[in-house]
Amino acid sequence: MTKVKYYYDKKSLSYKEINLTLKQKIQNLLVYILSALIITSLSFFVFYSFFDSPKEKKLKSEINFLTSNYQKFESKLLEIETVLDDIQKRDDNIYREIFEANPIPTEIRKAGFGGVNKYKYLEGFSNTELLKELDNKFDILKKQLYVQSKSFDQIIELTKDKNKMLSSIPAIQPLSNKDLSRMASGFGYRIDPIYKTRKFHAGMDFSAKTGTPIYATGDGKVFKVSKSKRGYGNHIVIDHGFGYKTLYAHMSKTAVKRNQKVSRGDVIGFVGNTGKSVAPHLHYEVHKDGKKINPVNFYYNDLNAEEYERMIEISSQSNQSFD
Repeated sequence: MTKVKYYYDKKSLSYKEINLTLKQKIQNLLVYILSALIITSLSFFVFYSFFDSPKEKKLKSEINFLTSNYQKFESKLLEIETVLDDIQKRDDNIYREIFEANPIPTEIRKAGFGGVNKYKYLEGFSNTELLKELDNKFDILKKQLYVQSKSFDQIIELTKDKNKMLSSIPAIQPLSNKDLSRMASGFGYRIDPIYKTRKFHAGMDFSAKTGTPIYATGDGKVFKVSKSKRGYGNHIVIDHGFGYKTLYAHMSKTAVKRNQKVSRGDVIGFVGNTGKSVAPHLHYEVHKDGKKINPVNFYYNDLNAEEYERMIEISSQSNQSFD
């Protein structure tokens, strides 16, 4: 039963019943609802200022979980970088050394990413710099893996050429031991036989009778055939590929033509005394990538350990060369 409300009328000095119009009733209702909403909103505001909502609690829990896992992830990423670095070192210092291939430059392996800001989409977050750093590490790691993959592809191709390379390297003496009178002079500073001055001797001199066969020390193609009365005299240069060339000087006669393919052990000419020479002998040189190197390091295919030690001992003596 609805309660009846009264008001005191001062004019009539009596209580009269309050009769609200419909408009007044609606206004009162609206005021009541608005007051309730304001009080409720204030209550929620005060509550959530001091206490996290279930959604906020869940988000904070996820953030803590992601932060913890980021640290673990970064640690694993460091382990991967360490393993990759070891593979790169093996690649440069072992695999490529075996096949005599140049190492991959560090600036190519470790190259970063320049140009446009490819990490712009990560901006605007509280952990932007952290995300950029992590994404950059991933990009560099992907590039290093790509470079290493291409390197292994190249090594596979080098492996296919391994037998050819082993056959091409000058690995025997150019004269047979049974034909040698003696190994006259080695690589290094020697006394010039004509000018009697100390001069660098860029090869090895093998003393033998005129007409003694001279053999190609590795597979290759005849690069040069020259006849001369000066310097090297009649001489031949063989290009073995893989950066190797050999020179055979002071021949009495050549037995091959320019661009002719030869195999290790083929007779290419005969010992003589032509050019700047004071006695019948063969002057022999090994070149690698255009640089003259000591031939004594290449006689591993036809000398036993005792013969090899003896040759090193003789070639090291500071005696007079034959040319």
